[in-house]
Amino acid sequence: MSGRLERFRTERERLNERVLATATLTTKRFFNLDTSCYQDGAVPALTKEMAGLSASLVLRCDDCIAYHVIRCCELGANEQEILEIFDVGLIVGGSIVIPHLRRARDLLDEILAERSGD
Repeated sequence: MSGRLERFRTERERLNERVLATATLTTKRFFNLDTSCYQDGAVPALTKEMAGLSASLVLRCDDCIAYHVIRCCELGANEQEILEIFDVGLIVGGSIVIPHLRRARDLLDEILAERSGD
């Protein structure tokens, strides 16, 4: 693991630990709800992560985009599936999504290189 992927995971873990160490019950409940929402149910977890990725592109949240790209890959999405989700986010969100799409593509390249052992 290297580059942006490693930095993202390390920083996210560190900050989540800090937030949860001092969190109110409301914050803890929200974190739990967020985790629960993306688990398998009537809709598979991968489909939920893809929906989250598309929504995050439209909302232009780079942290959320990165998280959902990572989770989609962890759950077995292939490159073409993720590219099609990028398209959905781009169509719904418009050209303002393009800078976020660039960073998402860069992270996906890093994950795919790691997967192939490059």
